[in-house]
Amino acid sequence: MENRPHTRENRLLGLLPAAEWVRLKTQRVSVEIAPGWRGYKAVNHVDRTRLRSGQRYKLRTLLFLVLACCLSTALPAQTSASTDAGQASAKTVHHAGLDRSGKTRKGKASYYGRKFYTKKMADGTPMDPQSNAAASKTLPLGTKARVTNLENGSSEVVEIRDRGPYVKNRIVDVSPKTADKLGLKKDGTAPVEVKPVEIPQPDGSVKSGTGAAETRHDKSTVGSQGF
Repeated sequence: MENRPHTRENRLLGLLPAAEWVRLKTQRVSVEIAPGWRGYKAVNHVDRTRLRSGQRYKLRTLLFLVLACCLSTALPAQTSASTDAGQASAKTVHHAGLDRSGKTRKGKASYYGRKFYTKKMADGTPMDPQSNAAASKTLPLGTKARVTNLENGSSEVVEIRDRGPYVKNRIVDVSPKTADKLGLKKDGTAPVEVKPVEIPQPDGSVKSGTGAAETRHDKSTVGSQGF
């Protein structure tokens, strides 16, 4: 037989393993040996029905493998996209809840306990108990605010560098050093007034708050006294 690679038989041979091709091509056919007697002999004949069945099986297997590969690639991508969307949504909600108005707020103040010393704050820096760092749930990070103890009148300017406190009615957490100056260490909490001095805005500008005028007055008083 002439070796023609583009004949249908040769094309089918390329789709099937050699052993399977031989099994399909060599068939036992019933023949009449004598009147009333029949036997079988092997003939070079392709069983088209069985061949088509084998081809369909292999095609289904190939499609299954392709589909599995597509799913294995698509599912992680979908999960990643969902995660990114969730994080973006959380950030949007978080920024939407920030108070950039510069208005005065009243509530209770508390201070950082020892277990929080040196722990990383929301701005990425470690908590220093001797700093003027403070935490707020609503003021933007980087905000400078004047905190006044309404029980004794003591006030200090703090910088919002962390998030919290997550206790009802508490609006600010201050460092132990600031707590000493405000006189709230004895009871642990005190009613306070928080007046923002400088509030960072989304466009990079800085807005003055209700505490700005009071802070300027304090600076001018200190300057006139020669300090």
